[in-house]
Amino acid sequence: MPAVEHPLTEDDVLQAFLELETPAGFKAELIEGEIVVTPPPDGDHEDAIARFARAVARHAAEELYVSGGKGLITPNGRFIPDATVAPVGRFRAQDSWSKPTDVRLVLEVTSTRPDNDRGAKRLGYAAAGIPCYLLVDRTDGNVTLFTDPEDGDYTAHVQVPFGKPLDLPAPFSFALDTAPLR
Repeated sequence: MPAVEHPLTEDDVLQAFLELETPAGFKAELIEGEIVVTPPPDGDHEDAIARFARAVARHAAEELYVSGGKGLITPNGRFIPDATVAPVGRFRAQDSWSKPTDVRLVLEVTSTRPDNDRGAKRLGYAAAGIPCYLLVDRTDGNVTLFTDPEDGDYTAHVQVPFGKPLDLPAPFSFALDTAPLR
């Protein structure tokens, strides 16, 4: 008897994703219906995230928390940004995956799959209504701030090469030094 293929439904893929066990340090995301597993980041990647978090803690006009590894449910999948910025206490008593209500900014630092950060994740964050998406693109040597989400994409962006300051809007209200983010 020949084998018969049965395509998986979206619910089947989501269930498989939620039951997936990854090795320590790896992260799994569901990006546009595809399960993507990435290895632990390199030291430069982690350094960029830490430097960004420190800048927010020191300079933001509002007290905000920078969380790493927070799972966000977007219309385009389940993403784990490198950093999620939200008001203090926003993720207290939340499950592993939550809607991005009150998230002010998400940060991605390119690594093994930069095209996901530049495309699918940008569109997912915009579709979720996250006001700011900051992309540190180590491959292209620049930092891009996407703002003003509308109709599933960001309508404005500012890009600077590493080393140039990047003005972040309220509630941050400071110029981010991009040199340490390389």
